[in-house]
Amino acid sequence: MMRKPLASYIDHTILKPDATEEQVRKLCAEALKYHFASVCVNPTNVPLCAELLKGSDVMVCCVVGFPLGAAVPEVKAYETERAVELGAQEVDMVINIGRAKDHQWDAVKKDIAAVVEAAKGRAHVKVIIEACLLTDEEKARACEMAKEAGADFVKTSTGFSTGGATPEDVALMRKTVGPDMGVKAAGGIRDYEAAMKVIDAGADRIGTSNGIAIVEGEKG
Repeated sequence: MMRKPLASYIDHTILKPDATEEQVRKLCAEALKYHFASVCVNPTNVPLCAELLKGSDVMVCCVVGFPLGAAVPEVKAYETERAVELGAQEVDMVINIGRAKDHQWDAVKKDIAAVVEAAKGRAHVKVIIEACLLTDEEKARACEMAKEAGADFVKTSTGFSTGGATPEDVALMRKTVGPDMGVKAAGGIRDYEAAMKVIDAGADRIGTSNGIAIVEGEKG
């Protein structure tokens, strides 16, 4: 049984490189209308979203080290620091996927910890593991590193790689991090049925550009 309104699970998202100011303004207006959890945007759009959403119940979320995760930890940390200064309340960072594939887990943890430290409790940190590129064992270890580094959420996907969220990955991530850490499903969640599958599997946040279709599907 769902514990909260469906809209409050949703991070209303626009991350495409050609997103215009008009589109970002529309995103924020829709988020206010439907009471989504947040808008999720690229860092350059954080100041505008912070202005438009000031005083509302909709948070400003931005991505860091996106979408490849291959920047050095110091760069991700600076990007996080600036994003928070500009008004971001949540930061979705991409792990160093190559280091995860090499099983260099200390390096993965250090990378995440740099972002957590830069956020300094001023913003939630969500850790994108890009599950479609990892084995189940690697997914679990990446989630363990995120938890040990002090992150607030683990997240399945950027939506820019070879696959998106699956209920199976969400369930594995939830089992790994336990009940007290957030799990965000993102990538390919386009309708009410898909949203419910990942929520039933353990997601408490959903990243999607189809939030309106999802909540309207619930009403339907």
